[in-house]
Amino acid sequence: MHDHRRLGRELGLFDSDPLMGAGLPYWLPDGAAIRHALEEYIRREERRAGYQHVYSPVLGKRELYEISGHWSHYSEDMFPPMDLGGDEQLLLRPSLCPHHALIFRSRSRSYRELPLRMAELGGMFRSERSGVLGGLTRVRSIQLNDAHIFCTLDQAADEAAAALALIRRAYAALGFEPVRFRLSLPGPGGKYVAAPQLWERATALLEEVLEASGVAWEPGPGEAAFYGPKIDVQIADHAGREATLSTVQVDFHQPEQFGLEYVGPDGARHRPVMVHRSIIGSVERAVAQLIEVHGGAFPAWLAPVQLAVLPVAAGQLPEAEALLAQARAADLRAVLLRPDEGSLGARIRQARLVPYQAVVGPKEAADGLASLRLRDGRQPGPLAAAELPARISAVVAGQEADLWP
Repeated sequence: MHDHRRLGRELGLFDSDPLMGAGLPYWLPDGAAIRHALEEYIRREERRAGYQHVYSPVLGKRELYEISGHWSHYSEDMFPPMDLGGDEQLLLRPSLCPHHALIFRSRSRSYRELPLRMAELGGMFRSERSGVLGGLTRVRSIQLNDAHIFCTLDQAADEAAAALALIRRAYAALGFEPVRFRLSLPGPGGKYVAAPQLWERATALLEEVLEASGVAWEPGPGEAAFYGPKIDVQIADHAGREATLSTVQVDFHQPEQFGLEYVGPDGARHRPVMVHRSIIGSVERAVAQLIEVHGGAFPAWLAPVQLAVLPVAAGQLPEAEALLAQARAADLRAVLLRPDEGSLGARIRQARLVPYQAVVGPKEAADGLASLRLRDGRQPGPLAAAELPARISAVVAGQEADLWP
């Protein structure tokens, strides 16, 4: 594996500046392209799985986090309150779940709406100590792929199992291998919600989900969220350090705290269960893992540049520019490496991490062709230039592992 901090800067994906502050990296164009592709993939997969997307503010009143329990259990990891005068204080949110609870209770809900799957790629903030910050894996401003499923107790196990399956499909598309699945439980000395019966119910439910999924798992005492147990999907970095990327959690606490209700088929009011789930966790940590796993040779659908067009000489510039325009119209991230940027060999080496290179020489230009070279060394040969963007787009759209199936 590769060190994402070194490689990310060498490849021009992200950087930081002391004036912005530690733990607050900025994204350069190629890094932003990877991030956009990842976010679009997640939103599309969530839509297909029946999720509805929302936006919620990154700020909330202190009272909101007092109700949720974050202020009493988690305040040491939150930024200080901002005083607005009087008794009003605002906080940068450490989590999205209180906001989603408020959206759920914004109107009356029927059992016919459940399970209600609410998703957001939203900002949240952690007051991390300077000594633990590093690259994209430990940051203070986080873009979280978060979702909350409001459901009946009878639906909770199926929803948690579906969330775990969605995580495993995403890992296959991203090329990730989890090092282990952990059932995170409370431990001695931790600050947890005191509700033993709810903890037992949630733990039994998640154990059922893990057993049914067929994955090997192990308990992790002391790793639970303050409000309940969770399934953590663990990954490892280039140095073998383990971290949590994805989670599935069952929460009986916050529906109680916020007084969440739905009207059942009996006409009475009932309390929903809240399943928290994140497919890729934070976008920052997910991109760090992509860099470390792939070393800059990203899958074609994630690559910041997917196609490099290389005219052999200035005489082929018109045909190369036409191919570039066609590729961009097909929604490919394509660049033109002009002859005045170096010899053909030098430009091919410059584009070594680009999945596809289209070389246009005098013969190709005359015949309406382009000679395709793949990053893995294969050369499918001259192909019709007018058809090439569509063929590459089909591979990209299918998230194929093979560059030329």
